[in-house]
Amino acid sequence: MRQVGFIICFFASSFCWAQINHPKASPFATIEQEFGLSKITVKYSRPSAKGRVLFGEQVNGKSALVPYGRIWRVGANESTKITFLSDVVIDGQDLQKGSYALYAFPEEEEWQVVFHKNTTHWGDGRLDYNSQDDALRIKIIPLKTLEFQENFLISFDEITHNKIDMIWKWGNTKVSIPIQIDTESIMQAQIEEKLLNSPTAQTYYEIARYYQEQGILQVKSLGYIDLALNLGGDTYYFHRVRSLLLADLEKYSEAIKAAEISSKLASKENKDEFVRLNTNNIKEWKMIILKNK
Repeated sequence: MRQVGFIICFFASSFCWAQINHPKASPFATIEQEFGLSKITVKYSRPSAKGRVLFGEQVNGKSALVPYGRIWRVGANESTKITFLSDVVIDGQDLQKGSYALYAFPEEEEWQVVFHKNTTHWGDGRLDYNSQDDALRIKIIPLKTLEFQENFLISFDEITHNKIDMIWKWGNTKVSIPIQIDTESIMQAQIEEKLLNSPTAQTYYEIARYYQEQGILQVKSLGYIDLALNLGGDTYYFHRVRSLLLADLEKYSEAIKAAEISSKLASKENKDEFVRLNTNNIKEWKMIILKNK
């Protein structure tokens, strides 16, 4: 009997302590976004609106999920984490690279958004939150949208080499946070390092292409692309960049000659896209020449 009782207790205990893996009401998400030469990673949970009042005061007797003036974890469950691989500027203020807990203090007219150094708090850390651990606090004006967002969403938009907007959407509320990075300085340091360490034809080409895309240092870039051609020989992409640089310098006749060479070389390699690009540019530059006569 003693053995049977042990078996019953054992199975009863196992039954009592067994855990069922429930589907999450606020599923976890990770978003990674490259911009410039850096990357931002956000890890957060996505609650649903479910017909609830999301931000503000009571409406028709219903309390808001996130009352005005109260700290919000920018999502659900554990605190939202954001990681920057490089130093950034957020709404005009410097923030060092690293990982931060992301919090917000919503108000009707203006929100405060916080990048918090202590990432160990569960949820919003309401009882343990200490503003002295804020790495950065900014003020953002929320927008009202016509489109309704059911699940809280963090995304990135308006992406360039030097800036990006982090977007929060939930219900009919949208928050946009401008983030900038000094990609030009990072790139220039990389360029200077490469030029000191046995640069190749590809090195000179990549430098010239970068400067051409940025619309800077066209004369110097033309010298770099000529070095690429001298070291690496004729390629359709070397001559393509050379034609664009010449056009930037308003040397349209020379630009047309370079584009014709690029188009011919591209055609031999079945690079139809470059043939089309060069053909369009040649037409454009010929029109400019005719207008200037």
